[in-house]
Amino acid sequence: MFKRKSIYILLIFIMLLVYFAFTKDKNQELGQEIVDLSKLEMPKMDKMSKEISLDVNLHSSNAILVNLDENKILMDKSSDEIIYPASLTKIMTVLVAIENIPNLQDRMVLTNEIFNNLYEENASMAGFLPNEELTLEDLLYGSMLPSGGEASIGLAEYITGSERKFVKLMNEKAQQLGMENTHFMNATGLHHPDHFTSVKDIALLLQYALKNNKFRDVYTAKRYSMKPTNLHPEGITFTSSMFKKMNSGDLPGGEIIGGKTGYTDKAGLCLASLATINKQEYILVTVGAKGNHRTEQYNITDAFLVYSKI
Repeated sequence: MFKRKSIYILLIFIMLLVYFAFTKDKNQELGQEIVDLSKLEMPKMDKMSKEISLDVNLHSSNAILVNLDENKILMDKSSDEIIYPASLTKIMTVLVAIENIPNLQDRMVLTNEIFNNLYEENASMAGFLPNEELTLEDLLYGSMLPSGGEASIGLAEYITGSERKFVKLMNEKAQQLGMENTHFMNATGLHHPDHFTSVKDIALLLQYALKNNKFRDVYTAKRYSMKPTNLHPEGITFTSSMFKKMNSGDLPGGEIIGGKTGYTDKAGLCLASLATINKQEYILVTVGAKGNHRTEQYNITDAFLVYSKI
């Protein structure tokens, strides 16, 4: 009798051990699932691996070349160094605007106040006029192609009511994308000592932005013709500031298909461009080239030099 009870007790003990072991394993599995899912709640940019394969003598002080298909950095020239982005800022302006506008055919009127400071700063303009009524799509292309400051501030004021509040969205987006060396003070790129970034951060931004189809359409457009407005009865046709300064975007095995230029005295000549070469996509971000709007465009010269070496 005693022997039979001992067997029963032993069997119960073994069953309990098996049960607790199974429960522990299952809880560990569930815990691991929760951890994995939580990673998806805060999307991060893919980290780009380095495979430096190009050594090119550039006019630009800072540069980064990225193969988007393989997510590899192929050239790095002081890419983490703090620089002034000039109108490369408008890449973020246009992206944030697109992500916050439900209907691009909505309209707004550009107020006189938008223009005052821009005229004083001799900022680049799209050619819109005070009290002109425009679609938000017009403002997107006006901001990107001719680098219009009035278009950028118009987008900012439509979305948040003020440029200052819109800049907060820009900085939040930069933080979300892991742009660790970036801080914006305006939506146009006008010089400010606390308005800075790095070419690596701009590459991260562009890598993300190009996944948005509307952004890609605007960024790669060579020209855009808007419909007549109350102050431009024949409309306006914009040409990309980059393509305007190039005879052709043709490259060995491909072409430059999009880009955003920038310039201030402090930033030098800047360019963030997109090219397809041998059926793969590349982005090149350069800043700090000597010169100005009246000299050779050394930012574009550098782009052709780098892309031709791939």
